[in-house]
Amino acid sequence: MPTYENVRLINNVLNLYYLERLTQMEIAERLDLSTPKVNRLLQQARELGYITYSIRTPFQHLFDLEGRLKAVFGLQEAIVIPAVGDTSSSLLNALGTVAAEFLLEHLRDGDVLAITPGTTVQAVVQSIDTTRPYDVTVVPILGAIQGQIESDMNYLATTMGEKLGAKSYQLHAPAYLDTREHCEVVRSMAPVKKILDIARHANIALLGIGTVDPEVSRFVQFTALSPEDLKHIAEDCGGVGEIAAHVYDIEGRASAKEYADRVIGLTLAEIQQIPYRIGVAASAAKALPIYGALRGGYMHALITDELAACKVLQLFDENFRNVP
Repeated sequence: MPTYENVRLINNVLNLYYLERLTQMEIAERLDLSTPKVNRLLQQARELGYITYSIRTPFQHLFDLEGRLKAVFGLQEAIVIPAVGDTSSSLLNALGTVAAEFLLEHLRDGDVLAITPGTTVQAVVQSIDTTRPYDVTVVPILGAIQGQIESDMNYLATTMGEKLGAKSYQLHAPAYLDTREHCEVVRSMAPVKKILDIARHANIALLGIGTVDPEVSRFVQFTALSPEDLKHIAEDCGGVGEIAAHVYDIEGRASAKEYADRVIGLTLAEIQQIPYRIGVAASAAKALPIYGALRGGYMHALITDELAACKVLQLFDENFRNVP
């Protein structure tokens, strides 16, 4: 064990080196030591664990959130952007810019990129800015959605392909049908089967994460579900969010099967087979859907904002404490 005198000498050297910013040579002159002796004392301090490092950048609290999200949910990557309020345009623009850059960093020639519809993915597509064409294939995960054309599945797949200089496919079928029987007929059609099979063999996916809240959910808009349907999904089926029109509960388990049977697209289980999946969603309203998606293991990477990240971790802490 180091003696008191030795530890005191090390402490003096550490203060001079780290706090007063003296060089090892200046420390040696002040303490009447040789420079190699000062170097050995610094090395000894590291080996004995006398030195700890603390990094405090201007956005350190966001980086800390990212670290905790990765540790808690087993994510490979997490990006948390600063809170910019819940105004959709500013939040979507900020999220889209960061997510587009992240996607391009992970996209490689030869990839098959599967994407979901929605306003968040739309923001990513709009933010794509490349300096070269990508030899990739873009394919829809879900059928087409009636309504605003800019966030429609086929429009997004085509636009993404154009921006990347890539090949893209369209899925010429509605995302949601009235009955399971109608859905089975459409799924059996050769053109539909072909596109879904390409999507099943994708190696990277960009996933929007939706809510089943009837006030804001696009799931409600394009399926024309009634308030009673949504109440049933939330209260009886335990639904908290959706990916590609498939609903899951707070633990990430597929739920509301009677509605899932009417979807033209990949199932949650099939989406989970895609080797690298990037989830994009933000705002406090998306926290519960994000939490369920993380618990279900639907993402390798998450790009979100500070408000959502804080609430997701709060949900984890609350549920962790309630575990018997």
